[in-house]
Amino acid sequence: MQKISSINAIQVFDSRGVPTISCKVTLEDGTSASAMVPSGASTGSKEALELRDNDISYHGKSVTKAINNINNTLSSLVIGKDPNNQKEIDESLISFDNTEDKSKFGANAILAISLSVAHVAAKANKIPLYEHFSRVYKDITSDSARHSMPLPMFNILNGGEHADNNIDIQEFMIIPSGAKNFTEVMRWATEIYHNLKKILQKNNHSTSVGDEGGFAPNLESNKEALKLIVDAIKETGLVPGEDVNIALDCAASEFFNGKEYILKGENEKLTSSAFVDYLDDLTKNYPIVSIEDGMDENDIEGWKILTDRLGPNCQLVGDDLFVTNKKILKDGISKEMANSILIKFNQVGSITETIETIHYANQNNFKSIISHRSGETEDTTIADLAVGLGIGQIKTGAPCRSDRVAKYNRLLWIEEESNSILLK
Repeated sequence: MQKISSINAIQVFDSRGVPTISCKVTLEDGTSASAMVPSGASTGSKEALELRDNDISYHGKSVTKAINNINNTLSSLVIGKDPNNQKEIDESLISFDNTEDKSKFGANAILAISLSVAHVAAKANKIPLYEHFSRVYKDITSDSARHSMPLPMFNILNGGEHADNNIDIQEFMIIPSGAKNFTEVMRWATEIYHNLKKILQKNNHSTSVGDEGGFAPNLESNKEALKLIVDAIKETGLVPGEDVNIALDCAASEFFNGKEYILKGENEKLTSSAFVDYLDDLTKNYPIVSIEDGMDENDIEGWKILTDRLGPNCQLVGDDLFVTNKKILKDGISKEMANSILIKFNQVGSITETIETIHYANQNNFKSIISHRSGETEDTTIADLAVGLGIGQIKTGAPCRSDRVAKYNRLLWIEEESNSILLK
C-alpha cells in the first residue's frame, strides 16, 4: 500500500453557515480523498472538545487553530504511515494530544484526519467505504461485521434547540418499519413528509423547517405534534404502529433545571418521576418505539426510573448520556440506564474510538444508532459506517435539505449496487 505523503485542511462551512474542517489526505501515488467534520447544537457536557478560535471572526466560531494544528503539527504523525492502519494512526493522534477531551489539538482536528484516512484507504484499495469500515472493525475488534441497510429515523417535525418555536421535544421522527427495502423506505418517508406539510398548511401552521429539515410550527403541545404525524401517516395510506412507527428525541437536558423538567410550551414543571409518567402516557397513546435522551444526562435516578418503566417495551437511547464514549457507556450499563446508544463520531473524536464503543455496545446487547449532527455537511461517511458495521439504524434528519438527503441518496446507491445488502 502507498504511504501517506501529505495532509491539507481548510475551513469550510456546515449546514448552519458555521465554519468547520475539510481535510484531504494524499498518498505517494497521488491518490487522495477528503472528509468533513459535523458539529452539534444540542451537545452533551462530556463530549470531546470541538476547538474553536473564540475571536471576532465568525462570532468566535472559526476553526483556524484546529486547521493549523492539522497542517503544522498533527500531519507529521501521519505522513509516511499506511492508511490501512486506522487504529495505529488514530492512537498516535490521541496519544500526542494526551488530554481526556482532546482539548489540546481539538477533537475536530483529530477526527478530520481520522475520517480522511479511512476515505483514502478505501479509495486506494478500490473498495466501497462501507467495505473498508467492515475491515477496520475486524482489525480493531477481531469480530466480523455483516453488511446491512439501516432503517432510518426521519426527523419530520422539530422543536427544542433545533427550531425557533414553542415545542419542547427536540425531534419527532418516523420509522418506516414495515418497508421491504430502502427504496420503499424513502418513498414512504417522503410521502408522509409532504402529507404532513399539506396538513400543516391546511391548519394555518408554518411549514418553515428547522436545522435538520423537519417542520417547525408553533403547536399547543407535544401531543398535537404526534397527532399531526399520525394523521400524515394515515393520509399516506399506511398504518401507524404497523407500517410506520414514531421515535422521539426529547433532548431533556435542554429543559431540565437541575430539579424539574420545564415544558414551557405546555406550562408544566415535572419531577423526574412525573416526566416518566408523561413519556409513558405518550407511548400508550401513540406508536412510539424509541425515545432518545428521555432524561437529563446527570439525572441518574430519573434514567433508572425511565429504564425500569419503559425499557422492556421501548428503545431508550442515550446520546448526551453516553456521548459515544466507551468508558461512560460501560458505567451507564452497570447502572442499568437505557438500552441503546446513539453514535456520533465527533462526540469522541476518532473512527477507532467510535468502533470500540459500538463493539462494546454489541457485546452488552445494547442497540446502536448511527447519527448525524444538527450542523451537517454534504459528507456521507455515516451512511457507509452504518452499512459496513451492520448497525441496523441511522438517524440523519428529514428527507429535506441536501445536507440530510445526501446521506439517503448514498444509501440508495449502495442498495442499487449491492443487491445482497438488505434492511436489517
